[in-house]
Amino acid sequence: MNCRGKPLTFGERTLIMGILNVTPDSFADGGQYLDVGSAISHAQQMSADGADIIDIGGESSRPGALPVSVDEELARVLPVIEELADEIPALISIDTYKSAVAHQALQAGAHIVNDITALGDEGMARVVAEMDAGVVLMHMKGKPRTMQGSPRYRGDLIAELLTFFQQRIDDAQAKGISLDQIMIDPGIGFGKTAKHNLEILRRLDEFRCLDKPLLIGTSRKSFIGKVLNLPDPDERLEGTAATVAWAIAHGAHVVRVHDVKPMRRVAQMTDVLYRHTA
Repeated sequence: MNCRGKPLTFGERTLIMGILNVTPDSFADGGQYLDVGSAISHAQQMSADGADIIDIGGESSRPGALPVSVDEELARVLPVIEELADEIPALISIDTYKSAVAHQALQAGAHIVNDITALGDEGMARVVAEMDAGVVLMHMKGKPRTMQGSPRYRGDLIAELLTFFQQRIDDAQAKGISLDQIMIDPGIGFGKTAKHNLEILRRLDEFRCLDKPLLIGTSRKSFIGKVLNLPDPDERLEGTAATVAWAIAHGAHVVRVHDVKPMRRVAQMTDVLYRHTA
């Protein structure tokens, strides 16, 4: 995968994307890294712990979250990106659906755009293409503020997601984005019930037909809490580990996690079993 001249190689081992929410209201770590110094320190630690990518977000996309302005989002993320760009070996991803934010973040040193709307902003495809950035196309039904109200799918869930991704991949290519710049994310927890999330995980193999690197983000999410009766996201480490191992064994190339060190170990062990890396 090409990311502004820096390649990501998939298949040899699972890549780790560490989550850095520079927000006051993210569901698992809101407010912990809103200060620039603490955000930079945490990113450096995640990189040292084995993160291949640091995913920096300045607007919460938790269920019920309200949008923030472009200026506010930029004020949160740019100082962190500028400081980290030449300080860590990990690639930097900007978690945004706004093309204006993506453009300035890429100029500041980011390599990847992680877009929960899969190029929903009309200007995003142009930014990604012109800046030669990597891009994550995620599926989300609805918007963060309302997506978990009562998500429903008319027919087969996976068939609907596959159709969505093929259309978005084709559209991205038509707008100048190379196929080797694209990664996909089925959007666990974004307009899906716990049952939907479990079905996606059970049927991950079916996403192989798209022939695109697959990113999975299950870390500390509410469906794990529902299955294990754990309302506190901080107590969902073991459930997250189970979903990470399962996802890797069923085709995930990248796992997006809060707890880099333990999930790196889970990935390494699963890679030995599944990819025969030892």
